[in-house]
Amino acid sequence: MFSASFLLQILACAIYSNWWPMLSALMYVLVPMPCLFFGGGSTQFLMSRDGGGWIDGAKFLTGASAVGSIAIPVILRHADLIGTGAMFIEFTSFFIFVCTFLCYHRANLDDEW
Repeated sequence: MFSASFLLQILACAIYSNWWPMLSALMYVLVPMPCLFFGGGSTQFLMSRDGGGWIDGAKFLTGASAVGSIAIPVILRHADLIGTGAMFIEFTSFFIFVCTFLCYHRANLDDEW
């Protein structure tokens, strides 16, 4: 599913002959980084209430990256750098990326895997 998200990113750029939508792909790379660096590769810390400076910082960075993934196509559309169709393809790509992350999180919670 992750590769389908990147394929939609490339299609949004190729169809409209504009490579600005690839800017949001940078956020797709940044979203899992706090989990890798501060959570030990696990997503369980995102749902816990306990934390500290590093855990809270990781939660903030994850949220900021997720919001940036939605905000970048909207800002680019508002500035007339991309078309409306490219923006909706970007949103579809983000939806697929979120589904991939939720499946990964669910698989991480199961001890049977």
